[in-house]
Amino acid sequence: MTITRRPIDWAALERAFGEAASEKVVESLQRAAVAMVLRDGEHGLELLFIRRAEHPNDPWSGQMAFPGGRSEAGDADLRATAVRETREELDLDLEKAGRLLGPLDEVRAMARLRPMNLAIAPFVFRLEGEPRLVLSSEVKSVHWIPLAALLDPGARSAHVYEHQGTMIEYPCLRVADVMIWGLTYRMFVDLAERLV
Repeated sequence: MTITRRPIDWAALERAFGEAASEKVVESLQRAAVAMVLRDGEHGLELLFIRRAEHPNDPWSGQMAFPGGRSEAGDADLRATAVRETREELDLDLEKAGRLLGPLDEVRAMARLRPMNLAIAPFVFRLEGEPRLVLSSEVKSVHWIPLAALLDPGARSAHVYEHQGTMIEYPCLRVADVMIWGLTYRMFVDLAERLV
């Protein structure tokens, strides 16, 4: 039996966040937040990804990600962290140009197969208008990817990662020349599962 997925539109996203609450991981962990930003695109809804700049001290150097970062003392909450980091990385002010649809479940950060003392809270926003993005030194490039392409079963793939001489296979998404895996993949899967 084949299950036909209905096209994803703003109403479907509103329903997805109206029905489910987000879950937190261990309270004692340090906190970070990211913004998953959706807009109307030429081929339906599109999701914003960044490619992180190469940096030797960044465990996710060069990978696809969502804009975001660690919580700071001046942030009112984790949503504010996601908004601040997005403004710093892309000069995109989600307070003015976006509307919060809702949070997703927190994920425990992993780096080089080890759990980190860090929980990341994703927040999904609807972008309104066409603001110009200005990339900071932390961002190498920006990619708007159609949600339909990300949800297409043909995008599912595997990424083979070498760690200390051992080859490990991770699930990933491949759309054109972009590969999404690791933390970013896990956050996207949470969004996708809410849209089923």
